[in-house]
Amino acid sequence: MQTQLNQTFLASKAGQQAEQILRSCVHCGFCTANCPTYQLLGDELDGPRGRIYQIKQVLEGEPATATVQQHLDRCLGCRSCETTCPSGVEYYRLLEIGRKQVSLQVKRPVWARLQRFLIRQIIPYPKRFKFLLGTGQNLRPLLPTVIRQMIPERPGRLASWPPARHQRRMLLLDGCAQPALAPAINRTAAQILDRLGISLIKTPRAGCCGALDQHMDALHSARSAMKRNIDAWWPYIEQGAEAILVTASGCLPTLQEYGELLEDDAHYAHKADVVSKLAKDPVEILQSLDVRARQKYLSLKIAFQVPCSLQHHLHLQQAVEALLRKLGFQLHEIAESHLCCGSAGSYSLLQPALSKQLRQRKLKHLLAVQPDMIVTANIGCQHHLQAVSPLPLKHWLELLE
Repeated sequence: MQTQLNQTFLASKAGQQAEQILRSCVHCGFCTANCPTYQLLGDELDGPRGRIYQIKQVLEGEPATATVQQHLDRCLGCRSCETTCPSGVEYYRLLEIGRKQVSLQVKRPVWARLQRFLIRQIIPYPKRFKFLLGTGQNLRPLLPTVIRQMIPERPGRLASWPPARHQRRMLLLDGCAQPALAPAINRTAAQILDRLGISLIKTPRAGCCGALDQHMDALHSARSAMKRNIDAWWPYIEQGAEAILVTASGCLPTLQEYGELLEDDAHYAHKADVVSKLAKDPVEILQSLDVRARQKYLSLKIAFQVPCSLQHHLHLQQAVEALLRKLGFQLHEIAESHLCCGSAGSYSLLQPALSKQLRQRKLKHLLAVQPDMIVTANIGCQHHLQAVSPLPLKHWLELLE
């Protein structure tokens, strides 16, 4: 694609990246078939090709509008289009650049700015989130159905965290919302690794991975979160920690981009690159170890909801499924497994109508195979689907012992 980007912008790092990405796009349209919002809306401007064209126009000097911002906001960031693109277009990187440039020209309404501010001030902070969730759980019977669906019931008795008794050690990204919404997931991971001779270490000083701020153009806050995590983990890394385990697949892509996102920081660049290389999804570690299935689940028919982050960001499609089948679980192919469930981080809060349509579409396909249980690999997908699912949802780690 030919470009005539604004020369001042073109001189920047973002401008050079944008030009390279735009020039790699041949507008073939293969991406539209795999775009969830295009599937729902049937509007070229709500598909990758149309969004690329709108971003190109803005970067070439045409004034951004609220309509352009809306079309970009509707993108889930699932990267399904990248998986199918024959030209290797880095669409999501261009989307982040485009959103930033549009936000500089188009001021959101007060209510939209307040909503984004509140999301950024609550979800990335575990104590705040846990307090508000606990309040909601106490009031759950009194709340309207639409709100009650978003609030899970309190978890049952939790297993204790294994003591750090092994020479082999890995660090844990505990996460923001996951410890409150589904505290059993990380404890299960710790128990599995403990049985395999590996201690999983929690680092209280670490917190949100920075993804939420990064995706909302709050880049300074995102970088601060990244640096805080690096500082929390670095002493353990120097002592030989083998990996940083991320049980929420939606957080892992950002961690693996620390090296790139902080490459211009003289103090953190090297450390960030090391952290990026150490960050792993559980399946990358467990697929080569002697893991076992929990016998009580082996007789169940399982539907696996593969998160976009696992298949389109991390390119680990079929990895979890292969491991579960190897352990003897019954899995069946799910129609449209490449399409997003509608969770997509804060998308379900910012674009509730589209998010709910995608959720119903995903659930229809999951339930079509008549499973006994649905499992996934990301807390966002799990919480989003569980709100209206007639079947229980679990993280796939909970199927192991």
